[in-house]
Amino acid sequence: MLEKIKELRQKFESQLTTAKTAADLEALKVQFLGKKSPIQDLMKFLRDVPEQQRPATGKLINDLKEYVAETITTTQNRLIEQEENSRLVDEKLDISLPGSNSYPGRKHIITQTLDEMLDILIGMGFSVQYGPDVDTEYYNFEALNFAPDHPAKDMQDTFYIAPNVLLRTHTSNIQARAMETSTPPIRIIAPGKAYRNETITARSHVIFHQVEALYIDKNVSFADLQATTRVFLNKLFHTDTEARFRPSYFPFVEPGMEVDIRCLSCKGCGCPLCKQTGWLEIGGAGMVHPNVLKNGGIDPEAYTGFAWGLGVERIAMLKHKINDIRLFSDNDIRFLKQFPG
Repeated sequence: MLEKIKELRQKFESQLTTAKTAADLEALKVQFLGKKSPIQDLMKFLRDVPEQQRPATGKLINDLKEYVAETITTTQNRLIEQEENSRLVDEKLDISLPGSNSYPGRKHIITQTLDEMLDILIGMGFSVQYGPDVDTEYYNFEALNFAPDHPAKDMQDTFYIAPNVLLRTHTSNIQARAMETSTPPIRIIAPGKAYRNETITARSHVIFHQVEALYIDKNVSFADLQATTRVFLNKLFHTDTEARFRPSYFPFVEPGMEVDIRCLSCKGCGCPLCKQTGWLEIGGAGMVHPNVLKNGGIDPEAYTGFAWGLGVERIAMLKHKINDIRLFSDNDIRFLKQFPG
């Protein structure tokens, strides 16, 4: 029995020298201290030892178990200490190095521009309402006097989610809702995103932002629309902004017009941003079509109104002389940190 105890100790010490990792030590622990280990087998043969020698032999077996357990624990602690020392060497910190720069959070340039537009229009007496990004064909097209076969309803221009359900193509989808839930005078603005299935270029994107304005009351005229637009643009650009109004067609207004302003990037000389024309379109506008008033439950014989939709990205491009609309969504910190807000 004494010879077996000595052999097991030598075998353990031999295998311990090859254990290099925590997993090796755990395997060694199971091998020598587990329920089916050779040390546990020694206890089975203890009854064959002469009675006078059993206490001393049992003590030798227990000493061997304690030796194995303590040796494994000590070796594990040493490995952990070595790993920590190695990690500290690898992760040592040079406290003489300058601290890394941190940049405070800030609003995106589109949000900054939108906030400025809303502040001006609220100061002019408009209240803010929000329409849904996902809407029905009725509020996005039919209530706005679009013909059933209008090209804008084609899948090539509109993102359809399901039959009769789509991502709105303009923030004008607020108009019928505002008329259904309010009585004139109505003077609201509706900011938000719009979505169109178009080719992404330096001047257009599939996702963009608009501010819809709607004013309905008695005796609202085309002159009111032009005057409101000019005052808004002068406040927005902090100067006497040169604007022009071009006749244009939109199903939901009559008459309709495009709003252009003199390109602030080239001062009207011509550049890629304005396609060498010296002018940049910022939105469409016009007098609310009588059919749209009827669809909203308002008598077109008693009330008139105007509406416009201005592109926020176009405004930001003009204010900051940005020549590519894609920069707003590229998430390039070098570009964004130029606008601290």
